[in-house]
Amino acid sequence: MKQVLELIGFLALVQGVLGLVHEFTHWHVGLVQRLGFLDGYEIYVSVALVVLAFALFAAAESRGSG
Repeated sequence: MKQVLELIGFLALVQGVLGLVHEFTHWHVGLVQRLGFLDGYEIYVSVALVVLAFALFAAAESRGSG
């Protein structure tokens, strides 16, 4: 379970960072800007993904190795 939380956290972190990179540099990377229903909220969603990633990492650490 720890590895699953870490994997999902890593994916959330990558997508959040790529969404922020897209917003500030206009490179076409990541999934956040490709979802039409998120128009206008890309920065908020990207920041939320980064925060979610850290929460998932903390949850994975609290689970321990067992």
